[in-house]
Amino acid sequence: MEFEPLTQGFRHIGAVLRGEPKPVDDCVRRWSVGTTVLYVALTVLGTAVYGAAMGWWRSPLQACFTAIKFPLIILLTTLGNGLLNGMLAPLLGINLSFRQSLQAILMSFMISGAILGSVSPVIFYLVWNAPQMTAHATGVYAFIQLTQVVVVAFAGVVANLRLEQLLQRVSGSATISRRVLYAWLAGNLFLGSQLSWILRPFIGSPEMRVEFLRKTAFDGNFYETVFRALRHLFSP
Repeated sequence: MEFEPLTQGFRHIGAVLRGEPKPVDDCVRRWSVGTTVLYVALTVLGTAVYGAAMGWWRSPLQACFTAIKFPLIILLTTLGNGLLNGMLAPLLGINLSFRQSLQAILMSFMISGAILGSVSPVIFYLVWNAPQMTAHATGVYAFIQLTQVVVVAFAGVVANLRLEQLLQRVSGSATISRRVLYAWLAGNLFLGSQLSWILRPFIGSPEMRVEFLRKTAFDGNFYETVFRALRHLFSP
């Protein structure tokens, strides 16, 4: 374990974001406290700014709440799946320790956070120019909600392409790397989506007061909401 100079850590992160093979490989083979702190900081910063953009349509207070909750979901998902991913990797053919698997997942979330942070001005522009949130603006609400899902999904896809590159370099097999990646994604999706549901609201609702958590936090699930939004958007 070693502390890297801050500038060296930023150069490493830049190389990871560009997908350069060696820095991506070094992500798990050579752990650095400084680089890990930068990973966490960039993840939190990017997702917090995006979260603020997500909640701004409802109110500035909702933007503040979402800026706290969105990074919290990412960090809890990373920690929650670190142990599971560390057990799945050796079972599926890649010899990664718990620390290495945690570092690999953190790298992918750092990439997602960087993408979301860079897209946040577009989301701010979208919600700033959207009609005021009212009970009658259901079509606009569904559009903004699905836009958030698409943007977050895009950031996740790009990040996981980098993660697959890493797993393939470690395993030496495209088949094994995809098998491990799909297993990890299943765990991340299950835990992340449920945490998202519990910590709602993110965009907010005009019929409800702004609050950090709802009393019905443990009722229903994330997939029901996405399905209802799709049905409402495409219904005649």
